[in-house]
Amino acid sequence: MNVLAERLRALGIALGFDRVGFAPAAPGPRNAFLREWLARGYGGEMAYLARRSEERIDPRRLVAGARSLIVAALRYARDEAPTTSDCRISRYALGDDYHDVLKERLAAFETGIEALVGAPVALRSYVDTGPVLERAAAARAGLGWIGKHTLLIDRALGSYLFLGVVISELELPSDAEEPDHCGSCRACLDACPTSAFPEPYVLDATRCLSYTTIELRSEIPERLRGAHGDWVFGCDICQEVCPWNARAARRPADTSRESELLRDRFAPRPELARATLAWLLTLDEDGWRGATRGTALRRAKYRGLLRNALVAAGNRAEPELRELVAAHACSADVQISEHARWALERIDAAAHEADDRPATWA
Repeated sequence: MNVLAERLRALGIALGFDRVGFAPAAPGPRNAFLREWLARGYGGEMAYLARRSEERIDPRRLVAGARSLIVAALRYARDEAPTTSDCRISRYALGDDYHDVLKERLAAFETGIEALVGAPVALRSYVDTGPVLERAAAARAGLGWIGKHTLLIDRALGSYLFLGVVISELELPSDAEEPDHCGSCRACLDACPTSAFPEPYVLDATRCLSYTTIELRSEIPERLRGAHGDWVFGCDICQEVCPWNARAARRPADTSRESELLRDRFAPRPELARATLAWLLTLDEDGWRGATRGTALRRAKYRGLLRNALVAAGNRAEPELRELVAAHACSADVQISEHARWALERIDAAAHEADDRPATWA
């Protein structure tokens, strides 16, 4: 047993992480797949992935003399997903922004690492925003396996996980990798409303609702809008149908009090848990700033969230939303006005269909 590694693992758990593992800083087989994935065009408008792709593939380019990756995971889901009346927000975005929460803990982790070593150490930590392939690193560090939906799955915690990576010059023993436990299951593949998985373990981000509602800055392709349903930010469908998440919900893993306190920060804010399309469609930019302050919802920008709400309204096709949608049809923003007109056509078509139905008599 490596004493330093186990002390570092215990430190990470004490700081609130549910899992801590170690992997080599040298790139693994999964890292190289990024080149092929980008060449297929699956990254869409996320040009930043290509700009620093070689750093993503080889973390040693980020820290001189890097030898090991210290990977930490925290399960953010505790209870059943909250439901709102007519729109859905990915559950990770309903509370405090995970970037802020995990960065704060990783900064404390770095301080603790140097204290345990007793000397300055070359370290750099990342939470999703830097050029690091967190899921590939976590799989190499034995924190779980990459499922067919391309997310990391832990046998006890499921896949509702936030990941943080510390690149270190320390030489630490690597943890054993977890074998794939997906078997013949294809629940996530079959449930995806936009068929975003061209094959198991491969995601075409340009068809994924988490991309089209968050990362995409241009118009949502018409061929995908109907499949968006009432999602206005992100999507949890592939995780909701995963049997490993059902097991995690039935048999919660042993976690520390500190990790439970961290999870409290991701608890849904009441105003977001109760969000409705009518509310979103009447928000101005100042209102949006106030409602999304300190949350990951900021990633979609005001314009993106309004665009998404218009698509959801078109899919709901409820007459009471028509006036709110129509108010945006003459917007000076061409993208907003186009999505509003599309939604109006759907609402009006549904109303005409209802009018054409034969009357029924008691």
